[in-house]
Amino acid sequence: MKRRLLLVSNSTLHGSGYLEHCQQHISRFFGKDIKRVLFVPYALHDRDAYTKTARDKFKTLGYEVDSIHEASDPIDAVQRAEGIFIGGGNTFRLLKGLYDSKVVTEIRRRVLEDGVPYMGSSAGTNVATISINTTNDMPIVYPPSFYAIGLVPFNINPHYLDPDPSSRHMGGEGPLLPEEVTQHVELWKLQWLTK
Repeated sequence: MKRRLLLVSNSTLHGSGYLEHCQQHISRFFGKDIKRVLFVPYALHDRDAYTKTARDKFKTLGYEVDSIHEASDPIDAVQRAEGIFIGGGNTFRLLKGLYDSKVVTEIRRRVLEDGVPYMGSSAGTNVATISINTTNDMPIVYPPSFYAIGLVPFNINPHYLDPDPSSRHMGGEGPLLPEEVTQHVELWKLQWLTK
């Protein structure tokens, strides 16, 4: 079976809206036969708000979005998915969520054996690889393993940047973004609570 992957570096490019910079690629990738996409919002703390953002964007592209966190049975949601989109955020949180909901193997099977199209953005691209060992993210939680879904036989660092002082890339090196500050605060709270 031919694997169908769209692995995107980030969800927001400087000066554009959510997934705006790659929306034509998304439309071509999922095509007209796919009507519903399963969204995995595990990489962010507020899964409802994240799902709304993805749902609103995909609706403008002609797709309905089902969120795995709203499903009573996450494995069944993956088994019924026409397409899968795993969004960005914290890679450690994302992989832990995938393991906690026991969907790592099922996503791999659906993509590699059934040919279900898989789109990953940022952390969603990280987990499509062999492991998350190349992520730049803070380890705010610990998944049971750093082994990821394994859709490609190599690792990717979607935020690797050659030094370019004029770059407007949103992610990777540079000042912390508000989302990253929130992740740091969550880590500090967790460390304080466990002492």
